[in-house]
Amino acid sequence: MTIDRLDLTTKLYQPSIFPEVARVAGGERSKSPTVVDLDPTTFCDLACPECISGKLLNQGRFSAQRLEALAGELVTMGVKAVILIGGGEPLAHRGTRSVIHTLGEAGIALGVVTNGTMIEQNLPGLARYASWIRVSMDAATTETYRLFRPNRKGESVFDRVIANMRLFAGAKTGALGYSFLVMSREESDGTVVSNHHEVLQGAELAKDIGCDYFEVKAMFDEQHHIVGISEHMRESIDTQIEKARYLESADFQIINSSTLTSLQEREGPIQEKEYRTCRVTELRTLVTPSGVYVCPYHRGNPAARLGDAVTESLVDIWQKSDRSIVDPSRDCRFHCARHRSNLEMDEIAAGRGRAVLDNDTDLFI
Repeated sequence: MTIDRLDLTTKLYQPSIFPEVARVAGGERSKSPTVVDLDPTTFCDLACPECISGKLLNQGRFSAQRLEALAGELVTMGVKAVILIGGGEPLAHRGTRSVIHTLGEAGIALGVVTNGTMIEQNLPGLARYASWIRVSMDAATTETYRLFRPNRKGESVFDRVIANMRLFAGAKTGALGYSFLVMSREESDGTVVSNHHEVLQGAELAKDIGCDYFEVKAMFDEQHHIVGISEHMRESIDTQIEKARYLESADFQIINSSTLTSLQEREGPIQEKEYRTCRVTELRTLVTPSGVYVCPYHRGNPAARLGDAVTESLVDIWQKSDRSIVDPSRDCRFHCARHRSNLEMDEIAAGRGRAVLDNDTDLFI
């Protein structure tokens, strides 16, 4: 059985991780996280105006030595999958290549979320070891890219990123994704600029590049609440996605993120949660130069910080930390991608879970 990459609840039933999922669902602490999001650095070569991590950028990085030691700790702990991600651009750190090799050789599934500007320099390791790479594009033309994803000089590096994606598409063993975050903003003169009109064109470009999927997402504010859009934009996006369906094949998917679905269904910015403990924090965590946090939604939040991975081993942090410090009913009223996973673990705890799958296919729960 092949699991849809966004079907996070079904992923819980994979045989190599379900026993740990069941223990956590029953209220036990995990011995180690199953999936780790790792920010090698907070530095980024782009200057995106809508960057949700803008206030956290350019505030430090792991040393190359500590980053390599962290990779070793992840292997020792038995982590199943690691996502190189960031506040910053993960491929900007000179030690990332070594991390990719260490994790890949250990058989740990590896995902990379990147702006794509540095794929070429890291191509051998990425092509060999990455289970997937998702490139944050948010545009289909160089001019729109410059408006929403400029470099520090205010220029567009759109053509370089597209060329890098083509290089990876020609060498990859894993999947390549084209991520399109729908954005709009009001300029100082009162005009509104948006990228929503390039959804279809972006999907066509993704297929031409050799991507495996094209994902459309809704924009967040700094508190991770979904930002509403006009009815005109909503209808335009829906129409373009439907038109893009002709591109789909066994090798290419058009994906609506959970946030876009929430936007389409007019659910509003708030996602209420009745449970007070997030079980997923026992299965996933975020490691950054500024600290270890319960999850990426709380990146930089002192109230959700578990420890300091710069000065402490991740093993020690995990053994002593309290992952229940966040109360979802109070602290996570945004749309969380793992909300349904928490609800599913309640079902597992109550004995109403599903049958365990025959094999593992995607450990990025």
